Amino acid sequence: MAVLVSCLLAPSSAAARATAGGIALRAALEMIGTPYSWGGGGVNGPGYGIGHGAATKGFDCSGLTEYAYARAGALIGTTTYEQWRAGVRITRDLLEPGDLVFYDSDKKTPGPEHVALAVDDQRIVHAPHTGAYVRIDPLDRADLLGFVRVEVGRGDPDR
Repeated sequence: MAVLVSCLLAPSSAAARATAGGIALRAALEMIGTPYSWGGGGVNGPGYGIGHGAATKGFDCSGLTEYAYARAGALIGTTTYEQWRAGVRITRDLLEPGDLVFYDSDKKTPGPEHVALAVDDQRIVHAPHTGAYVRIDPLDRADLLGFVRVEVGRGDPDR
């Protein structure tokens, strides 16, 4: 997996590898192939989920991002809603590897339903859905909501 991680982080992004986002991204990339588990995973890595995820050890989307940022020294919360408030909102032109990428697939309820980490300005790493595995997919989707940059030590959900 180290070769894959090295190939995904461009040589020109050596500085990004030293940032919290770069550390989080490497942690998430190391989990590629881990099963999706609804409610699964967290700061300690893959875990058994709840409901239809109870029999699968793995990650749901926010469990993967929570784990990745815990590896970088930031506690960003457990849910997509907490993570949406765990840093500074940024525009796409400021997007860096490891920034959080949010999607809003249910317009009837406010806030994001899915979170991923930016690999670059075109790709994300995420735990997509039941029956899938942590993987890399295109960043652009119709339900793209926005981007958040996590500041280490500032991930408290009360902001």
